[in-house]
Amino acid sequence: MTQPTYLTTDELSQRIKYDVRTIRERLKDSVLIEGIHYFRPFGGRKILFLWEAIERDMRMPSLDSPVGMSAIPMANGAMVHG
Repeated sequence: MTQPTYLTTDELSQRIKYDVRTIRERLKDSVLIEGIHYFRPFGGRKILFLWEAIERDMRMPSLDSPVGMSAIPMANGAMVHG
């Protein structure tokens, strides 16, 4: 089993070619979800991103979940948009 790749916001910015500010203000908590795509080590303020989860999910079609739209998955497969 391979070790996960942990990235800072600056390192993620270089990999996905998005500005650091865009990651913090538009992507984090809308498409990059805490506990899936990033975590806060030791409960602190610093954020580490999990590259493998981000790489996997950024290849999904964006038509299903445009940036800025939050949705809650339902058991039947539908989405409730907030």
